[in-house]
Amino acid sequence: QVQLVESGGGLVQPGGSLTLSCATSRTIFSIDVMAWYRQAPGKQRDLVADISSANYINYADSVKGRFTISRDNAKNTVNLQMNSLKPEDTAVYYCHAKKNLFNYWGQGTQVTVSS
Repeated sequence: QVQLVESGGGLVQPGGSLTLSCATSRTIFSIDVMAWYRQAPGKQRDLVADISSANYINYADSVKGRFTISRDNAKNTVNLQMNSLKPEDTAVYYCHAKKNLFNYWGQGTQVTVSS
């Protein structure tokens, strides 16, 4: 079992930055893949970025060059640094963990990009 708790969401103006953090209940080395997904109202939940235990990283095309995912092994957290935010980045952002073929989700954190 893996518990995930997100933090760091909020309201930001276009062009601004936010950092999301996901704290895990397990040693992060034991988790195969950590990821951030997002879901806008009326849309499906989509992958934003993921990072494997071997530090292979993948980004959605829409966030490449603006978002950075990273693992903090000492704190057992995964962070998502979001720069140059756009209104279309507005969504609920979910932390996801895959461990031993099981999938775990956080409760989500709202990110709103608006002037």
